[in-house]
Amino acid sequence: MTLRDANIAVLAGGVGAARFLRGLRLVVPPRMIAAIVNTGDDTELHGLSISPDLDTITYTLAGAIDPERGWGLAGETWQTMDALGRFGPVRPEHSEAGATWFNLGDRDMATHLYRTARLAEGARLTDVTAEISRAWQLETRLLPMTDQRFRTMITLADSGDDVSFQDYFVRLRHAVPVAAVRFEHGGAELTAEAASAIEHADAVVIAPSNPLVSIGPIRALGRVDELLAARRDSVVAVSPIVGGSALKGPADRMLAELGLEPSVVGVAELYRPVAAALVVDPADAELADRVEAAGVRCVIEPSIMSTPERSRALAARCIDAAL
Repeated sequence: MTLRDANIAVLAGGVGAARFLRGLRLVVPPRMIAAIVNTGDDTELHGLSISPDLDTITYTLAGAIDPERGWGLAGETWQTMDALGRFGPVRPEHSEAGATWFNLGDRDMATHLYRTARLAEGARLTDVTAEISRAWQLETRLLPMTDQRFRTMITLADSGDDVSFQDYFVRLRHAVPVAAVRFEHGGAELTAEAASAIEHADAVVIAPSNPLVSIGPIRALGRVDELLAARRDSVVAVSPIVGGSALKGPADRMLAELGLEPSVVGVAELYRPVAAALVVDPADAELADRVEAAGVRCVIEPSIMSTPERSRALAARCIDAAL
């Protein structure tokens, strides 16, 4: 088997996974890639169904992402959000009407309008995502982890309050300590398409996404860990922690706040049941022995995806480690 013939499944969160997938498409044909995408971040706002991780990956692979923010569309305008500001002074204290803490660009809103209307017609999120992907002319299959409601909830350390992930990440700017992460899903199940992608892939990559709130929700679904453990030797994960810090987002702080080591060793311990290898940046090479003592083979490869070529090299090393 050559790399060009390999079927690859990727467990994916948002920005880090999107950049990894962009590089992976330079290694294997896009049609050979299936990304199982976290939907625990999904939310409803202004009556719209919003899937941030699915949209970030879609826009990145379409070459339409805002390169500075890493989310939303390049060249976006914000007239609707600006106009909503007019209603702030008259909004009742406990109302969410016209909320502006979660920015939705004018063109980005079209995606949410389409998704919301199709879901209201009874379509599965999997099918709607496929339609959106075709509209953006993507060949890579984007598979929501579940078609059912699934919400990641964050318990705040200072108040003990439970808030949605988007409240924590966007409204509170992930600047407050966390006491717990839990999932509200009412028995949501991994989709048949996602399960098949994991079962029939030649290699599975766990993208460099937050292991607690991006990959954690996928693993919380029944069967996922069982499917991964059954083929553990061909599963490789990429650490989102480099030199003790998260490249983007609060993964390092969340690990520490929840009593886990905020390093590649902590990541290795989390992934040990389902992945045989962990790719770590040369900045963490001195921890290779500890990673392997945790029961995971350590693969050293630059993992800061500063250019498409860097992303391509990382993806190639991951596939080589898994096959």
